[in-house]
Amino acid sequence: MRKLVYYVAATIDGFIAGPQGEFDFFPVPDDISAAIFEELPETVPTHIQAALGLPDRPHQRFDTVLMGRGTYEPALREGITSPYAHLRQLVFSTSLPSDQDPAVEIVRDRDPVEVVRELKQQDSDSGSDSGSDSDSDPGGKDIWLAGGGKLAAELLPEIDELVVKRSPRVACAGIPLFDGTFTPTAFTPVSTRNFASGVSMTTYVQER
Repeated sequence: MRKLVYYVAATIDGFIAGPQGEFDFFPVPDDISAAIFEELPETVPTHIQAALGLPDRPHQRFDTVLMGRGTYEPALREGITSPYAHLRQLVFSTSLPSDQDPAVEIVRDRDPVEVVRELKQQDSDSGSDSGSDSDSDPGGKDIWLAGGGKLAAELLPEIDELVVKRSPRVACAGIPLFDGTFTPTAFTPVSTRNFASGVSMTTYVQER
């Protein structure tokens, strides 16, 4: 069965963005960029891949991305309506028009948990390995939850893995990793990778 993976950058004190959704205070050191380009190129927005001249490579892990409106909004402000055109894109929002972009599915009136459970049940052998074939069946690889905090809190029961790129920064305020009601949930750390730049990447698995 496919996994839901919350793969996200956060500060030392657990914020994924500033109070107004700012994220430009997060550094992107060369060692982190190199690791992402090599290991998870599909998590790089399509327009950035093109601007950097990155080669077209098969998806390493994800073929579907989930976003809340706050995570989708920065791209919209730049006039980019399909930031991850190489992935299946679902945006959970009650206010965005459903015809925002034909390549983006706006989920307005459905329970996010129900949607994710359906995605997980898709045939794990049916997905394409090609990052360039946008018409292929996207059911084969894991599901990337890109943010934000409110959507992550709603989907907490379905998050199988939490991968946090911890930046050596303190924000003091902003959007937390999980922005919901008090819901103690146990995760087990299974690996940590430390980079020379000071960023660490820790993978946690939810205890079932």
